[in-house]
Amino acid sequence: MSKECLLETKGIYKSFGPTRALVDVSIQVRRGEVRGLIGENGSGKSTLSSIIAGAQAADEGEMFLRGEPYLPKGNVDAQKQGISMVVQEMGTIPGISVASNIFLGNLNRFAKNGILNISKMNKAAKEILTEIGVPEIDPSMLINNLNFEDRKIVELARAMYTNPDVLIIDETTTALAQKGRTLLYRIIEKMHKENKAVLFISHDLDELMNVCNNITVLRDGNLIDTLTKEEMSIEKMRRLMVGRELKGNYYRSDYDGSHSEEVILDIKQITTGVNVENFSLQLHKGEILGIGGLSDCGMHEVGRVAFGIDKPLTGEVRLVEKDVVVENPQIAIKNKMGYVSKDRDKEALILNGSIKDNITLPSLPMLEKSFIITKASEKNLANENVEQMEIKCYSSNQKCDELSGGNKQKVVFAKWLGNQSEILILDCPTRGIDVGVKAKMYQLMYQLKKEGKSIIMISEELPELIGMSDRIIIMKDGKIKKEFLRSESLSEQEIIEYMI
Repeated sequence: MSKECLLETKGIYKSFGPTRALVDVSIQVRRGEVRGLIGENGSGKSTLSSIIAGAQAADEGEMFLRGEPYLPKGNVDAQKQGISMVVQEMGTIPGISVASNIFLGNLNRFAKNGILNISKMNKAAKEILTEIGVPEIDPSMLINNLNFEDRKIVELARAMYTNPDVLIIDETTTALAQKGRTLLYRIIEKMHKENKAVLFISHDLDELMNVCNNITVLRDGNLIDTLTKEEMSIEKMRRLMVGRELKGNYYRSDYDGSHSEEVILDIKQITTGVNVENFSLQLHKGEILGIGGLSDCGMHEVGRVAFGIDKPLTGEVRLVEKDVVVENPQIAIKNKMGYVSKDRDKEALILNGSIKDNITLPSLPMLEKSFIITKASEKNLANENVEQMEIKCYSSNQKCDELSGGNKQKVVFAKWLGNQSEILILDCPTRGIDVGVKAKMYQLMYQLKKEGKSIIMISEELPELIGMSDRIIIMKDGKIKKEFLRSESLSEQEIIEYMI
């Protein structure tokens, strides 16, 4: 390859306690290259990218940028040197404006004599938002007023305003609908044409094959192989990621879609302030009910109302057998309901808490005996679920913010399994996790169904909905547009026409 090496890492090592996250990782990224970075959760992808982006330091090894030694002192320093990163989880700061988020760490460029020139900052923010293709986002508005996707787009604007030579994208596309993905792909193509480089982390292997010219595979912190465009195939990438041959599509193999006729949860004529109007739905015992649609169709709002997080303007959610109205999450949890949020780090986990604390939190009333909860009972419950979910950690006392995305998601599932939940509301349950962990989640969901548990699975992935659901509800404009029953012949094309 003749193009100049833009970024190089040599012998990078990184450990967290006894866990070795990176072992002797050396890569070269050349100008004009879109380099995919793949591996199972815990393989070291995000750790490597965060070291390159200055978010943390390596234990050993060295890096070079444009042929010169590169040792960033932090994210802002890395950005000034030409490397920007869009992180996997939410990276905006609530309570401040869009413009302030874009120029976070660099606000002094708009200050004079200690006074911030807000209008100058907003004008500069407007220019970068327009340049990347979202002139409709108002730089003066509070970031809290934007939806999840638009906040990720603001992070992209922050990454691009310094005109970086290297852009690192860590699992960002999982948070983006079609508008955001189109915008991101346009930026990647622009970087490629300008002879710059992109390091692209994604669990969507088809997406990687379409976007990247080379793909590097990590496993357990080790660099396994780098594939050229000609060498790429889904089967080969999966095999290299997990170290064994993977067969099948990970979904259910049965197509009978059978479940009890007993209605366990009755959602009656709910209307919310956003996206849901006069919506009714019944969930049966032993049923996996899939809900799908485009961004802002109302499916995520239905999940929040069903668990009592948001109160509907009209209507109610009732547990039929117990004749209980779910008015808040406390009632839901007390009556053996669990909820896996789309926004894992913000709503599903206490990141600075331990694995044990997160798993046992919903189960504390169950562990209480004579007004006492023993440390032994908490530890036993946590360890039992860590083992069952195969969470990679050095102990249940490890902090959740030290875990990979897939292992965080396993903790979220584990806390509801520990609580012996009978009804699970899963909002994008496999977002941002690798094929191996996805397979584990699908197997778990099917096992829970066979045990008579009931699941509402809200998903933006049609293969997942088709592969796992007994029944699929497609929403559009806050209403049910179409219902599909489980069938071997059901195709994505049949469903899509009711979404658009």
